[in-house]
Amino acid sequence: MEVFNFTNTSQDIYNNSNMTTDCNKNSTRDDEYQRKVKFTMFVVECIIISVGLPLTLVAIYALRSMVRGNHVAPIYVINLLISDLIQFFCMIAEMATQMRPDIKVFFHVLSGWASVGFMVCIALERYLVIAFPLWYRFRRTIKISVVVSVAVWVITLAFVLPLSFWVSETVWKISIGVFFLLPFPLLIFFLGGTIKALSASRVSSDEKRRIVGVLVLVLLIYTLLFLPTVISFLAKTFALGDWTLWYLSYAFRRVSPLADLLLYIFMRKGIIDKLLVVVCCCRMSSNYSSRIDSNDICSSSV
Repeated sequence: MEVFNFTNTSQDIYNNSNMTTDCNKNSTRDDEYQRKVKFTMFVVECIIISVGLPLTLVAIYALRSMVRGNHVAPIYVINLLISDLIQFFCMIAEMATQMRPDIKVFFHVLSGWASVGFMVCIALERYLVIAFPLWYRFRRTIKISVVVSVAVWVITLAFVLPLSFWVSETVWKISIGVFFLLPFPLLIFFLGGTIKALSASRVSSDEKRRIVGVLVLVLLIYTLLFLPTVISFLAKTFALGDWTLWYLSYAFRRVSPLADLLLYIFMRKGIIDKLLVVVCCCRMSSNYSSRIDSNDICSSSV
């Protein structure tokens, strides 16, 4: 009996040692993987900051000259770029110093929520120009746009401040996921309503293309760069997915300030008009070449 107990005990010790060795190997593998991912993210953030920060400052300065009494959309784009500046400065502070986790979360979530809020404002403003042009013409003033922008910042701050410091992690993740998910049906509605109202609108064809381009761009930025953040937050809350999804959504969120700069291009009439001319010329040349080819085929067949 004593020999049997000794044999079982030695077998248990051997099994436990093997399990400990496997756990140590897995832990070492995970640590090495996370170190590689963190180094890659550091390089990506350095590139994003060095490229995006000066371009964002230039875009804000250029958009200031475009703000007029009947053209208030640049005000929302300026505020969107200001939220990107907050993200840039937060990334720089993370690299330079050891930020407290709650402070880091506060600034990142503040910039993210403000970005989504102003994206909705841009889409709403473009939708009203097409769907309700006469009604919106008398209410499109700089004062109203500034009030709406201040309201977006105040509401964002009122929600983010308690979520970042005074609630549990589970409530925080669910709240962020739900908030980021709410604008999705709104952006789809604004794009669909604008396309539906295009035929009855008296806006010029160039302006129509520009407005639809802005709405499509806003929806793409949200879908490709913000929606993965929603999925990753909800997946981490309910213990689904892995770290790969989390890091990918983190990288997409970091790239969003560069994508927001594309809205500046659509605000500048000269730049977007030149792009449209190039696209039209390419289409006309392709159609012309296809007609020539078809004529050659017909003549050869004859």
